[in-house]
Amino acid sequence: MKKKTKKRWIVISVIIVFHVLGFISSIFAVMETRTAQGAVAWAVTLNAFPYVAVPAYWVLGRSKFEGYVTSRQEGDHEIRHIAKMASANTLDLRSTRAEEVAASRTGENLAKIPYLRGNEVELLVNGEATFASIFEGISAAKEYILVQFYIVKDDELGRELKSTLLERAGAGVRVYFLYDEVGSSSLPKSYLKELRDAGVEIIDFHTRKGPGNRFQINFRNHRKIVVVDGQTAWVGGHNVGDEYMGRDPEFGNWRDTHVRITGPAVLAVQLSFLEDWYWATEKAPDYHWEPHILAGEGVDVLIYPTGPADQLETATLMFLTAINAAKERLWIASPYFVPDESLMNALYLAALRGVDVRILIPDKSDSLLVYLSAFSYFEEAAGIGIRFFRYTDGFLHQKVVLIDNDVAGVGTANFDNRSFRLNFEIMAVVADPTFAAEVEQMLLNDFEKSVEMQPGDYEKKSFWFKLGVRLARLTAPIQ
Repeated sequence: MKKKTKKRWIVISVIIVFHVLGFISSIFAVMETRTAQGAVAWAVTLNAFPYVAVPAYWVLGRSKFEGYVTSRQEGDHEIRHIAKMASANTLDLRSTRAEEVAASRTGENLAKIPYLRGNEVELLVNGEATFASIFEGISAAKEYILVQFYIVKDDELGRELKSTLLERAGAGVRVYFLYDEVGSSSLPKSYLKELRDAGVEIIDFHTRKGPGNRFQINFRNHRKIVVVDGQTAWVGGHNVGDEYMGRDPEFGNWRDTHVRITGPAVLAVQLSFLEDWYWATEKAPDYHWEPHILAGEGVDVLIYPTGPADQLETATLMFLTAINAAKERLWIASPYFVPDESLMNALYLAALRGVDVRILIPDKSDSLLVYLSAFSYFEEAAGIGIRFFRYTDGFLHQKVVLIDNDVAGVGTANFDNRSFRLNFEIMAVVADPTFAAEVEQMLLNDFEKSVEMQPGDYEKKSFWFKLGVRLARLTAPIQ
């Protein structure tokens, strides 16, 4: 009898402790969560389901990445003077047409770097074109290569990347390789060792570096960057894995987009890499900071690095700027469409003022919550003029925005809370009618392989499906 009484008191004590911790944690959530929606979601969950929510909050709940800004400030001599030098070197290369680009001043102030003219840009559709271009660029490297991916796998594509880097390292080219330890958690030590033994400097981003981030896995470096000799850069949605080449039988065709940039804007991509590299290593390697000048006027490019260490929610503001700037057309392609209220309201206003708003999302999603949440946004937007398309030819993973007839963005940022507030992302925005026309044709081809959602699609669903949609929507701020 005494044993039963003791066990009962232990159970009661554990329940009390969890509820107390849930209440205390909810206070932290209210005080520290960036958005009201996120604060409410965490506060309710922490008090209603503390046994699950308390550990989840302390591992996943924070929305501010600590130490990154301090690291940059402490590295003032090595980092800040480099940024100032890069800015001074490109001062005369600011686009003469920037003022003509919608909301250009806002974009430049957010990115903290101007639109730079004189670039050459190539649109790379799908994995075969992207990695053929990247590997060709790496093979031509003469001095250094910067590589940064969220996911790197030791599969056929991963080994091809490794082989290409080993060949260049053997030729005396310096190689700096940065990967995210959460996204690349399956990467074996043997893969790293082979590269390090050949002289490649390869290291993870150190998301949990510093006492304030010790137990955090929520902040992830989602950037995908390759830079060769400070002259050419690749930015886009592809990671390093066979599925990105369409070799995964579960997803089949993998629809993704990258962009190759040659010219002065590469320095902005390189600076983003350097800041991440300095956070991980506290070292600032010697890179070229003289802009690569091409013949002719070229195209204007603005590089947007965004992340949870920024003073403002730069990714959110970047998308809001794009939506508000659109006058005729706004097409968004994203594998994850879970916007907050401010972004949905901006989309509503765009549609109401006559903008052709189209949202392209996957028909086959790798996240049930994301899949269900998308239906709730569609239900609200029905009748306003926003058109939703579900891509049916495999899995759609590209992150692309097309604004009117002259601006297009390609990069790593999804249209969800994680990219808005938790991930380190990067977007390349190109202000050029010819490039915008290429992106338009690419997206038109995608729409042809998609099914447009109709109002009846949701109404035909069962009660339980609709309940799942509503419950999924409640979790949108913390998805």
